[in-house]
Amino acid sequence: GILSICPYYNKPSQEGLYQHFKAIAEASPLPLVLYNVPGRTGVNMKAATTCRIAKDFPNIVGIKEASGSLEQVDEITKNKPEGFEVISGDDALTFPMIAGVISVIGNALHRQFSRMIRLEFEGNYGEARKIHHQFTELYKLLFVDGNPAGVKALLNDMGMIENVLRLPLVPTEVTTKQKMADILKALHVE
Repeated sequence: GILSICPYYNKPSQEGLYQHFKAIAEASPLPLVLYNVPGRTGVNMKAATTCRIAKDFPNIVGIKEASGSLEQVDEITKNKPEGFEVISGDDALTFPMIAGVISVIGNALHRQFSRMIRLEFEGNYGEARKIHHQFTELYKLLFVDGNPAGVKALLNDMGMIENVLRLPLVPTEVTTKQKMADILKALHVE
């Protein structure tokens, strides 16, 4: 197989990265693992580009992801095709990714979040990942208007607390609160 790093020095666009790996994939009969390490190349291959390449070329079988962004790793794992491997390229992030958590969302959705963590520790990554991906949008929304405004809005929607904060924090925007309520409804959480 081939481990192929993103082109360095030229700082190509996302389309340039796609075309580069397309040319390699079309020329090689060997399986290809992408290597994204922006700290060394000066360019970050975004998750959308990685997934586009992975879906278009079956001989591209994985990525060594060393962007340092857990959010980017998560986006790739959420949107990648079946069988495409996402491999940690950051030694320092390997342990924190599975060691434990002090959670914001766990304050409101403690049963679901705890189940996800237990499944991960048991090695049932597929089921754990399904729960995690159900929360992806909610993770972001909780911080739109600052923490703990988001989780307090969520707890308020669940009928557990009043939505009152001390200044300088203020309650979440109505649109953010509605988006969170819609997610709760889709998750069948009340």
